[in-house]
Amino acid sequence: MIAWLSGKIKTKKPSSVIIDTGGVGYLVHISIPTYYALPEPGEIVSLHIYSHIREDIFQLYGFFNKTEQEVFEKLISLSKVGPKLAMNMLSGLPAAKLADAVRRKDAALLSSIPGVGAKTADRIILELADKLQGLGESAEDAGAADGPSGADNDAVEALLALGYKAKDAQKAVKAARAADMDGALEEIIRGALRRIS
Repeated sequence: MIAWLSGKIKTKKPSSVIIDTGGVGYLVHISIPTYYALPEPGEIVSLHIYSHIREDIFQLYGFFNKTEQEVFEKLISLSKVGPKLAMNMLSGLPAAKLADAVRRKDAALLSSIPGVGAKTADRIILELADKLQGLGESAEDAGAADGPSGADNDAVEALLALGYKAKDAQKAVKAARAADMDGALEEIIRGALRRIS
């Protein structure tokens, strides 16, 4: 089992990173907040790792901080919540905010994450509300890989789908958000497109 990985970033994108360790490139699946916390390609990074092993699959999931990994592992302990959905949830809400939403039993916020329906949100709250006590409550963990909000993540993803570079998309979304702090996703995308064009 691989529990920790440190090496040079070969390539990175919002859903994965390739880390070169001793001449071997490891493909590691990541969340959007972890992506924002990564240094640029060519620089050294260290990630907490969860090794997902089945008879036909060996996948690595990387986390910039321990809280994100702990929330991920609690999520995949539930039936019908696999690593892909858990990572999608951590991309929709950073770990500290996700843990807080579960503790507060905020089903509406959880079900606003793409791929999470009302029934799944209710089941997560029912099964995890007590198990997430203390997770994500420290300022250090809350800020370590917080990144932008879910709407900002979606705006960046939309720009990436249109073919813009990640760095340009992030910068444009950040500028659009600064100009309109309460803007909905559509306004943020429009504002970012005006700035990136």
